[in-house]
Amino acid sequence: MIDLHSHILPGVDDGSRSVAQSVLVLQALRSQGVTEVALTPHLLASRAGKGWPENYEAAWQRIQEECPAGIKLHRGAEVMLDRPLSDDFRNRAVTLGGTRYILVEFPRIVPAEIVARALADVMDHDLVPVLAHPERYSSCNLATVKAWREMGAVMQVDATTLTQPRSRGDRARDIVRAGYADILAADNHGDERSIATAMEWLQEHDGSEQAVLLLETNPRAILEDQPLYEIDPLPIKDSLWGKLRRVLGADD
Repeated sequence: MIDLHSHILPGVDDGSRSVAQSVLVLQALRSQGVTEVALTPHLLASRAGKGWPENYEAAWQRIQEECPAGIKLHRGAEVMLDRPLSDDFRNRAVTLGGTRYILVEFPRIVPAEIVARALADVMDHDLVPVLAHPERYSSCNLATVKAWREMGAVMQVDATTLTQPRSRGDRARDIVRAGYADILAADNHGDERSIATAMEWLQEHDGSEQAVLLLETNPRAILEDQPLYEIDPLPIKDSLWGKLRRVLGADD
């Protein structure tokens, strides 16, 4: 499995605080079947265009030296779109593995129109926005996610959110069930979060084929700078959710 969203670059943001902590996380992920991880620390768009701060570069060198055998690291960033991108972003300094795909995020309370406008700006810079955890945002629903995808954005749902109760968990499950998630990632912050949680959840919901695409095939395509595969919706079981979906229509 390949995880393209983590905060285990040590000592640079609100994630892992030390190389030792990051190594423990990587060892745990490796034991769960994760073979590749992108380290994607927080960066503001207003500061990230010219590349990495010095402390990020130093942390990258340290974790590369101590990375456990059997797991491969990739560089990237989770870019908060606090302003339109500068032309410097065209050099792909902070994209996922140097590809055209760039992991982006917004504050939790954000209108759908603002999201759409910012995603369009990213694409105007010849980049493909990978929207981190859309289920977090106040404007997220199936209609807005469908619209963002139709613009050309990629949806990255947090793996562990699939097992959470309440509205955020409901939104994450709806996105995956509808086939609107393109990849799943753990968003690990030096803790126990893992994409293995999503693998288990998908297998329990007749989504073994979707799991391969969401956790292996599409993340690999991003790292190889290739187009992504479409994901089929999960089978609708005879449940209250399924009955409501059939009544309302899958795209409502």
